[in-house]
Amino acid sequence: MGRVEGKVVCITGGASGIGRGAAIALAREGGVVIVADLQADKGEALVAEILSEGDRAEFVAHDVTQEQSWVALMAGIRARHHRLDVLVNNAGIGLSCPVVDMTLADWRRQTAVNLDGVFLGVKHGLPLIREGGGGSIINVSSIAGIKASPNVSGYCATKGAVRLFTKSVALECAAANDGVRVNSLHPGIVETAIWDTLIGTSTDGSTNRPRGPTLEAFTATSVPLHRAGRIDEVVAGILYLASDDSSYVTGSELVIDGGRSVA
Repeated sequence: MGRVEGKVVCITGGASGIGRGAAIALAREGGVVIVADLQADKGEALVAEILSEGDRAEFVAHDVTQEQSWVALMAGIRARHHRLDVLVNNAGIGLSCPVVDMTLADWRRQTAVNLDGVFLGVKHGLPLIREGGGGSIINVSSIAGIKASPNVSGYCATKGAVRLFTKSVALECAAANDGVRVNSLHPGIVETAIWDTLIGTSTDGSTNRPRGPTLEAFTATSVPLHRAGRIDEVVAGILYLASDDSSYVTGSELVIDGGRSVA
């Protein structure tokens, strides 16, 4: 316990999925967690849950695609906490269709969230982290940023861009000797809602392909460990990169995918 004790942590897309799991875990480990998300109901409920455990958290309504929203978010963190130690750029969406069927509007929407959101987060979060003497930026990419798959070309494009953007910024920070480490995280097939949109499954009966059996069949043939990942297994990687345990790690890509990227 206490691996991020006293660190101020901002997690985008923090109200659900991997972001939600990260918010709970980092708060339990002593972090002061800012849950930034468009989903106000889920975000406020999550913060209430964290506070009920005696941990520290707050919710901020935030749109990662809007630069002014980032300006306001960082100004608020500076005013309330005077520092930012960890930024987890986690917000993302996944759209699946053949490239010839993808509309330019969908291409731009996915890029705005998955790539522009990461760029804006780094642009506006990095100065505040530097002011505090350094910290960690974690950009959540995907296995799709390393290994291509059909019908998700737009998603792969955004996640591959996040991967190399992260490495470039890591080198900038190292050259500046600013104490900021920048790494990308690459989850594989995980039991989260984004995979419902990518492979057409559902947990609420809205499609005829339920998540459980569909994911089991998919992972049995495509993942060397023969199962989907759990949110807590991905969150463990976020906690590692957020903590001082990874003090000599920057510009890296932490892959948590059951071996899919090398299969």
